[in-house]
Amino acid sequence: MKGAEILLDCFKKEKVEIIFGYPGGAVLDIFDLLYKSDIKYILTRHEQGAAHAADGYARATGKTGVCIATSGPGATNLVTGIATAYMDSVPMVAITGQVPTRMIGNDAFQEADITGITRPITKHNYLVKDVDELPHILKEAFYIANSGRPGPVLVDIPKDIQNAVTRKKYPDRVDIRSYKPTYEGHLRQIKKSAELIAKAKKPLIYAGGGVIISGGSREMTKLARKMKIPVTTTLLGLGSFPGTDPLSLGMLGMHGTKYANLAIQSADLLIAIGARFDDRVTGKISEFAPHAKIIHIDIDPTSIRKNVNVDVPVVGDVKKVLVELNKCVKAGKTESWVKKIAEWKKKYPLKYAKKGMLKPQFVVEKIWELTKGDAIIVTEVGQNQMWAAQFYNYINPRTYISSGGLGTMGYGLPAAMGAQVGCPDKLVFDIAGDGSIQMNIQELTTCVLNKLPINIIILNNGCLGMVRQWQELFYGGRYSSTVLNTKGPHGKKGITYCKDGKCHSYLPDFIKAAEAFGADGIRVTKESEVIPALKKAIKSKNTSVLEFIVKPEENVFPMVAAGASLSEMIESMA
Repeated sequence: MKGAEILLDCFKKEKVEIIFGYPGGAVLDIFDLLYKSDIKYILTRHEQGAAHAADGYARATGKTGVCIATSGPGATNLVTGIATAYMDSVPMVAITGQVPTRMIGNDAFQEADITGITRPITKHNYLVKDVDELPHILKEAFYIANSGRPGPVLVDIPKDIQNAVTRKKYPDRVDIRSYKPTYEGHLRQIKKSAELIAKAKKPLIYAGGGVIISGGSREMTKLARKMKIPVTTTLLGLGSFPGTDPLSLGMLGMHGTKYANLAIQSADLLIAIGARFDDRVTGKISEFAPHAKIIHIDIDPTSIRKNVNVDVPVVGDVKKVLVELNKCVKAGKTESWVKKIAEWKKKYPLKYAKKGMLKPQFVVEKIWELTKGDAIIVTEVGQNQMWAAQFYNYINPRTYISSGGLGTMGYGLPAAMGAQVGCPDKLVFDIAGDGSIQMNIQELTTCVLNKLPINIIILNNGCLGMVRQWQELFYGGRYSSTVLNTKGPHGKKGITYCKDGKCHSYLPDFIKAAEAFGADGIRVTKESEVIPALKKAIKSKNTSVLEFIVKPEENVFPMVAAGASLSEMIESMA
């Protein structure tokens, strides 16, 4: 078979259902075979959209996402999507074309050292120089991407390798001597963990995205309910434990609930499961969980003690470790602790002022009321991301999809596209800001042409909201390059914002843009219009863009300033 034929054979044997990509000269041989193949292929309108779509597909389904791009600028346009997947441990295989091997290093047309560029942001990558090695490399790529701690793998295939012929067959299995992930947790460490849990008076589970990746949500929920242990999650851990459960504390950290952060600072035992203690969670590390012993369960040994010292490390697959832990753990006495948590939840609920202009939190609450958790919520990055995390209760895993580690603006729309393709029977929302939606708005065309009934919720506050919030709090209200609406007299075409007698028009007109791309467009300015607009969009079989004109000055609270302790929460501007 030719190299390109081997790639298509790989897709079939790895049970690849969908590929996202964009063609170009260096991958024409691959696309010629895709034309004749029964593998579903979606042509995005930008390579970054292809990478984020593969990412969203992987997060929503648990399968490996696949994207393809040509050499040079096509390959470099994948970089942001690959880095996003790397930071959040998303299984992805990215295939790139490359100039012929004899031209590599000669600054040929559309040549880029994509393996060198992506080395720091991939779990592994390959430049194929011999067609005989291609079958084994592809098998390794899919194995590495979806084993251990998952992540993106890039395979760069020169044009001559795609046309070269080999008798080598696609292997049935792969064995990499230097790569042996540990799946079974050490029994002695698990028993030590059980002993600490039994003795703890104020235990707290801190759950991250690793719980969802491993499929360990049911086992963690069983542990929490059996032992009466409250649960707080990271941004990417939302949905790993039902948000409606009395033991749920929602999200912790910079924009976490006050009661979650109080619990962290008061706990005598912290059980970290599939989480990496990133800076947005810990705040000032020296003051993080000051009274707690720490158990850390994670499949990646390099994540343990990387940021925080722990008392009992357990290396292994989260689901497998929790199965064993549930067998040997004995209940402690946590009644007074659970009661205290309930008091904090009652005393410090998430709240916002409901007077004046339409509030973004209100919109998210209404989406919850209509769906009751039976939807996939994808977000962009910024205030919209945090409000979606705070005011929607996630009941099941893989229902909150967002760029956590890299914080990629423009992620939400293409990721929602991938999630909808992977879960065609699910209701999918992309909650976006007016800044972030413009980063990859061209993918509206992809959604419409592929008949994807995604609901894009634009919380339009006329500015880069999260950056503006920081400027308000820490830079004396100097809004440098964050106000997106353009000044203009009242009555001009476009959206008009009025405050203190001064009016501003906004560009672009998102409703006209939606219609230009073939989507439905709905603009909402009043609370009474929110529910009818959402119902209309949900009922529609077309891609829908719903623009909600919300209060420009609304901020995300609580908030812990960068470098501050979790005890130093800012609760409002007052």
